[in-house]
Amino acid sequence: MLINLSNHPLETWSEKQIEQANLQFGEIYNISFPAINPKCSAEEVIIVAHKYLNKIKEILTNHFNKNNAVHLMGEFTFVFALASLLIEEKITVLASTGNRNTKNLPDGKMVNFEFVKFREYKN
Repeated sequence: MLINLSNHPLETWSEKQIEQANLQFGEIYNISFPAINPKCSAEEVIIVAHKYLNKIKEILTNHFNKNNAVHLMGEFTFVFALASLLIEEKITVLASTGNRNTKNLPDGKMVNFEFVKFREYKN
């Protein structure tokens, strides 16, 4: 199972990304990414990370599969804190990589993300 904990729910993924996730992990489970208040202290972010670690461990306990992983992308300090906790627990943590094609428009930028692969967080 691949747990998707990112600002990009499964419904927004490309066919290629969904296909790769299904091939590698068999099933995708969405968890909404938390809204991290920019005024939070590092300690408060770590508390939220621990709550999400517990939530992920509970999901994985109920859906055991040897290919479990967490796709984790979003607010940087939360991602760092949670990725560190997950790695300590021997839970694979992944980021999605891709080509980011931007086009400047008169009223802003248009960004198109072209998925390439999942890359494991390592320390």
